[in-house]
Amino acid sequence: MIAGASSLAGAAPSPTPISSRPWSEAELIDIKSADPTIVIDLRYATSRNVLQRPLYPAGLPALVRASVAKRLVAAQSFLVQRGFRLKIWDAYRPKAAHEELWRTIQNDHFVANPSDGVGSLHTRGVAVDATLVDLEGNDVLMPTDFDSFTPDATMHYRGSDPLVRAHLRILQRAMGGAGFYGLRMEWWHFVAPDWKHYHVIPEVSLVAISVASPIQTPSPSPFKLAKSAEALKPMRDSP
Repeated sequence: MIAGASSLAGAAPSPTPISSRPWSEAELIDIKSADPTIVIDLRYATSRNVLQRPLYPAGLPALVRASVAKRLVAAQSFLVQRGFRLKIWDAYRPKAAHEELWRTIQNDHFVANPSDGVGSLHTRGVAVDATLVDLEGNDVLMPTDFDSFTPDATMHYRGSDPLVRAHLRILQRAMGGAGFYGLRMEWWHFVAPDWKHYHVIPEVSLVAISVASPIQTPSPSPFKLAKSAEALKPMRDSP
């Protein structure tokens, strides 16, 4: 148990299966269907983002590939045992929405260039932006807020607050144990290791949005770092 976790009471409820129909990797899964205890706060569906206006269509749920949903359930299980839960800030991103984001930012340190041959892995349904909350859904201290395009947003915390450092580390342990890669420039960004197997999904209307069936979580694996979405390579984490 890390600092702050011992004061949290209760436990998040167990995931409830919505359907017994098998998942298909051709589909996007509503994260809430995979595990309703994961908190969803899609910032690009609101004005609380770098554009200060909604970027997503009204009613868009937090969607990912089925294999990514399984990894998120594994990470959530790890966190709940330690007094925390996941909050998802971003998941699948329609291609048109990402292109609009790029037109505004045009800084490939923080926003993937949609014309570079890879683009944003959010448009493939294999990336999520995630942070921590406590078991009651309250935000905990983290290095920065979402879309903080500053040096403070790097995955290696350089500040002096031990609680922030501990919270970031437990998030990285949870996501890394579920097999995700991290992004050095954005502590909140995590990518499935098999992202190359998936193509871009231009619009959500082109896929069937599936509900979840009972799942088995993947085996833990070491946390991996990534310099960018264009060159994801396993690397050793720093102490």
